[in-house]
Amino acid sequence: MLSNKAKGFFIGAIAAASYGTNPLFALPLYKEGMNPDSVLFFRYLLAIPIMGIMLLCRRGKNEFKINPRQTMQLFLMGILLAFSSLSLFLSYTYMDAGIASTLLFVYPIMVALIMAIGFKEKFTVSTGICIIMALVGIGLLYKNSDGTTISLLGTVLVMTSSLTYAIYIVGVNQTKLRNMPTLKVIFYVLIFGVSVFLCRIVLLDSLVLPQSPVSWANLLGLAILPTAVSFLCTTSAIQLIGPTPTAILGALEPLTAVVIGVAVFGEVLTPRIALGIILILLAVSIVVAGGNFAKQLTNIKKLFPRKIK
Repeated sequence: MLSNKAKGFFIGAIAAASYGTNPLFALPLYKEGMNPDSVLFFRYLLAIPIMGIMLLCRRGKNEFKINPRQTMQLFLMGILLAFSSLSLFLSYTYMDAGIASTLLFVYPIMVALIMAIGFKEKFTVSTGICIIMALVGIGLLYKNSDGTTISLLGTVLVMTSSLTYAIYIVGVNQTKLRNMPTLKVIFYVLIFGVSVFLCRIVLLDSLVLPQSPVSWANLLGLAILPTAVSFLCTTSAIQLIGPTPTAILGALEPLTAVVIGVAVFGEVLTPRIALGIILILLAVSIVVAGGNFAKQLTNIKKLFPRKIK
């Protein structure tokens, strides 16, 4: 019989690893001719009823009510999260998914910087050292295994994804949305976020429908694993082992993406690239475990509901 602590670490690992499966489902869809806008449109569209059913089962019909102020805040958060998703999925078309997922993982450091600059949170020496470590790690990732440099546009896209996600985290935590149940926030964020992809599809005439049952299965996988499973398992892990260990386990997200990239899609992992990944993961883990920022990042009730009924 596993202890609650052991269960917490196991569930936390599932939460992080499930989010790292984004490339597993997205890249085959790209190969079949779908573009990032279409993939994300269907991902959000399929995830909305999943999160809605969870919300309905948790608290009933009254839980769907929001006031005008909440509507505006949720709309802004939905736009931010949608652009974060779009930037990340666009970056997959310019660089290896494992490297993109690793670069994305610098978002906790960006949150620390935003909190220090915009909200006067203490900026420690260790945070500064970790930023330098992360920059060195990024520098090591700058060249591909064949010696060519990774795409500058791809790097800008994934950094944009990381920054917009960091702003989303701070934005939710600094508004009254922090008092709203998580599933409710995510449900409406997905509803407002899908409008970004719908507008782009209409303006660019870029809708590509899934062409096979396998394509639909991949889209459903995106809606379930990196979305529903990841959020719910993260919640359970925090309840069992606390926020900081759960956040540190988040390092499994890029590691999972790297393993998938190497094992499934033939991406090459050289010692230099491996060292860069290790430096980034280590730097972020130290920052997350460093006190005030850990509390700020992981006690966001919008990402993790207090309990699931």
